[in-house]
Amino acid sequence: MNQKCIGIDIGGTSVKMGLFQADGTLLKKWEIPTRKEDGGANILGDIAASIRRQMKGEGIALTELAGAGMGLPGPVLPNGHIEFCVNLGWKAGNPQEELSRLLDGIPVKSGNDANVAALGEMWQGGGRGYKNLVMVTLGTGVGGGVILNEKIWTGMQGVGGEIGHMHIVEGEKEQCNCHGYGCLEQVASATGIARVARRLLEKDERPSVLRQAANLNAKHVLDAAKAGDELALEALNTSCYYLGWALAAVTMVLDPEAYLIGGGVSRAGTFLTDLIRKYHNELSPMATKKADIVLAELGNDAGIYGAAKLILG
Repeated sequence: MNQKCIGIDIGGTSVKMGLFQADGTLLKKWEIPTRKEDGGANILGDIAASIRRQMKGEGIALTELAGAGMGLPGPVLPNGHIEFCVNLGWKAGNPQEELSRLLDGIPVKSGNDANVAALGEMWQGGGRGYKNLVMVTLGTGVGGGVILNEKIWTGMQGVGGEIGHMHIVEGEKEQCNCHGYGCLEQVASATGIARVARRLLEKDERPSVLRQAANLNAKHVLDAAKAGDELALEALNTSCYYLGWALAAVTMVLDPEAYLIGGGVSRAGTFLTDLIRKYHNELSPMATKKADIVLAELGNDAGIYGAAKLILG
């Protein structure tokens, strides 16, 4: 099979796209701004126009493409229907059908962006060799993607894999962006790690280099913890304890072979995964064969790889 396909990852700031060969080779990648004005009415048209321009430059007719896969920031049903994509301004509809129409009827398939990224990592990234895995992205929020038997698992209404919104902290008074309280995202995302550290600084008088940080962020905490700062280590251990707890709960339901840790926080490397593994293993005693906890490898390209894989099967 020599057909090529397009992988599309729609984010709130930019749309990343790539041209792939069937064997997973990325031939070309590019991006365009995400125009969210007017309820995101221009986004799909911009994508279609950009693909047409790029394919014309490559001398490839649309009819030569196996199709286009698309990752969307929100719940996506198997038929491509969405109820909303808040960060894009989209309401109920079927963007996959619309993009297919704009691209002269070539096949288009879509999925939630975190799930699609997990698929990409399984195919060409840190998840190669696994058939059952869970990807956890630690960025501004906590995203999750579930792959079972090499296929995305989304659940009944597309919210399967929303690990960041598992209720994990009792007694939390501040509200999460999902309108819940005590979500994993509030303690284990980049913003959550900084939040845990700030709270500890407020109630603990121990000296710490974190007190010197202007606009304390997760990198400050991770760097200080790596350097042996006692308070930073305690704060990071708290965040990793809750993350390990959440993954242990997932293990007792899905029993995956591996957890892939991605997102900006994952740049801390094995220092971070070692802490997560420690708490996951302690809190999942029945799982005598422990899931591997490894780093994702594709970075910001995971979404376009996974989107291409939607088409290539």
